[in-house]
Amino acid sequence: MTTHRYRTPALGALAAASVLALVGCAGANTGATGTASAGTPVAGGALTVEFWPDNAAFSCVDPFQTYWIEHRQVIRNVADSLTDQDPETGEIVPWLATDWTVSDDGLTYTFDLRDDVTFSDGTAFTAQSVVTALDNDAQTLADVPGAYGGVYIAGYASSNAVDEHTVEVHFTTPNAAFLQGTSTTNLAILAAASYEKTPEERCLGDVIGSGPFTLDSYKPGEGIDLTKREGYAWASELNAHQGEAYLDSVHINYVAEDSVRVGDLTSGASDIAWPRNPFTPEDAALLTSSGATIESRALPGPSYAFYPNVTDGHPLSDPLVRDALQKAIDRETYAATIYGPDYPVVEGAFDSTTPFFVSEADKLAYDPDGAAELLNEAGWTLEDGATYRTKDGQTLTIVEPITAESPGDVLLQDQLKQIGIQLELTVFQASERASIIANGNYDLIATYYTRADPGVLQWILDDRYSGSKALAANAQSAETAQQIKDLFDQGLEETDFSARADVYAQLQDLLIDEGVSFPVFERVQQAATASDVHGFRFTSESFLSYYDIWKDAS
Repeated sequence: MTTHRYRTPALGALAAASVLALVGCAGANTGATGTASAGTPVAGGALTVEFWPDNAAFSCVDPFQTYWIEHRQVIRNVADSLTDQDPETGEIVPWLATDWTVSDDGLTYTFDLRDDVTFSDGTAFTAQSVVTALDNDAQTLADVPGAYGGVYIAGYASSNAVDEHTVEVHFTTPNAAFLQGTSTTNLAILAAASYEKTPEERCLGDVIGSGPFTLDSYKPGEGIDLTKREGYAWASELNAHQGEAYLDSVHINYVAEDSVRVGDLTSGASDIAWPRNPFTPEDAALLTSSGATIESRALPGPSYAFYPNVTDGHPLSDPLVRDALQKAIDRETYAATIYGPDYPVVEGAFDSTTPFFVSEADKLAYDPDGAAELLNEAGWTLEDGATYRTKDGQTLTIVEPITAESPGDVLLQDQLKQIGIQLELTVFQASERASIIANGNYDLIATYYTRADPGVLQWILDDRYSGSKALAANAQSAETAQQIKDLFDQGLEETDFSARADVYAQLQDLLIDEGVSFPVFERVQQAATASDVHGFRFTSESFLSYYDIWKDAS
């Protein structure tokens, strides 16, 4: 058995490069973990946070099942994990587990656990708590195929309590990403009573954690209320203090309109505005002029990207058309136009804060002339005076379903028009997305998920774990799909850092070379904080920890 401390040496530099690119944003604080607190922390008070709303498709606060960023942020403050991950270095550090070893064959993880932790229902955290949690996670995956946490426990066989504070976790095949997985919200440990509830009941808020806050109520479409946990005393070393949280309570409201969230913060009606996409340059200027601070950090995981439909009869089934599309997107102009001149330009299938990230910037360079040559080679010609290319009497049209038209959609539409591609934006209801994908009624569709490990992409492209098997099947040929699965498997089986880095470099090359991923922009999580809010900290997943936050005394 060997002791391991998972670390991604290059991650700190990558994250720093990403956030430093945002220094030009007026009033922005771009440190990976947030602002340093000014003055002496004050206990008490309530924090009001405004999120972009969930809906019927995302109404779930069960750690293992949900992939919704905002809900996972709440979970981070309610339920603790075995380990924590440093957002600056990628290092895995102790939390509920004080130490761990990994067997030489990579099949067994052994965790030594704290002996002073309790859940909010008063029950003790023990080795059996971990066994119960992981066994129930595996059962949930069987009951709810596509549950987001499934990629975290690939190859899971069983767990057993060696003694009250030592647990062994066994795999049928090596899972080198599991240690990082133990730092995430999706493998957070709940009290045994939580697993007596159905997956549906847990989704709707029947969850009991050991975190610094308790979840009092969750009303889908309305909001979430949290209360400080009395006696909390086991935060990880990555926090600025130990002991109980400073805040008495946290109130999360769902607000759909960006302008309303911005207005509420500037008027004092809320304390933190948390947008789904980065603030527009105009909103950022308004916020900073009112005294607010804008916090920024790239989200780890896939960049905001399109995934194609390469099935027969669709224009992107032709590799030449896919290559042309990759060259036709002017990503630098997109970033500067939509989010401001200092916004980082996407450089690959993953965001820059993802461990093992490799820049594919050269392959993603804007080259309209090269795109035109490829389309000509593919038989899509542009007749004199015509706006769009045709072939055999058909217009080169690429269909993108959207829920609402955005400036970014219109800009992409114009960029593709310059080389003769018609980007058709079709508006649909969010509830229709699954049927659109299943029926193949699209050519490009955007999606993304957040995890500080490249394996998160399995939830999009690997039909063994994907949330949408149809999207995974449509996005790649059978041959490419098998190559991608093989690389995912190799990445999990390799325990040597350099070997894993090589595997994930090959994966990133393949995703771009084969036109499986069409990156559009780096996903940067931003948040605006009122002037009396201190102690902001991003986690490694670019979520917000409420634990260190405090407000000036009123």
